[in-house]
Amino acid sequence: MISAEEFLRRHPVAPEGSAGHPVRSARENGIRVDDALTGGAHGPSFCADTGNAIDGNAIDENAPDDDGDSRAARPSRFSRWGKGNGEVEDPSDADACREAALRLLDAAARSSGMLRGRLLDKGYAAGVVDEVIGRLTELHLLDDRDYAESVVRYCAGRMMGRRGTVMELTRKGVDCALATSVADEAESEGVFEEAAWELGRQVARRTRGLERQVRQRRLWSAGGRKGHDPETLRRVAHELLD
Repeated sequence: MISAEEFLRRHPVAPEGSAGHPVRSARENGIRVDDALTGGAHGPSFCADTGNAIDGNAIDENAPDDDGDSRAARPSRFSRWGKGNGEVEDPSDADACREAALRLLDAAARSSGMLRGRLLDKGYAAGVVDEVIGRLTELHLLDDRDYAESVVRYCAGRMMGRRGTVMELTRKGVDCALATSVADEAESEGVFEEAAWELGRQVARRTRGLERQVRQRRLWSAGGRKGHDPETLRRVAHELLD
């Protein structure tokens, strides 16, 4: 079993807006991303196991998304038909859709599911959106697994459990199967176990001097909101609160 800190060390991620950001890196290295996407001269030719609601501090459905626009996680009611809120003049304009996608990725990393929802919200046709996302994926400017791993690191830092992490992944548009796979990998490395113990240590420090039942109730409450499993919380309570 490794600590959450060790997991973070093994899987570093470039800060958003840094030189390591895929879109920014491509541009800084002289690659015309728009030409690459079109094959131009400068380029190449909620899950079943998530359970109940988790800690509102970790998952806030009303909070703005990474670029400050709260609509990202709430696709338009017209998105199914490829019509959004009238932001675009021509829903079939692939060039404009591509530029919109690049601006969104420049602002913040995101999953293909969330990016697709944003582009549909803007009014682009579903077929055009899928084509642009496919091209971004081919160029490795959009990588759902890398994004999912970055979300797991975020959740580990917030002392969240497996269930809470899967919920956060799916809320951010990560495919359910991929969310489960990445969470399973982290769980096998002991990331969520260590997160539960760190949460337990914090609760133990804050409740020192109180009755055991009160301390245990607060640990269970905090652990449940963070999405930890009951068996792990029992072990933590037995070792730290007895």
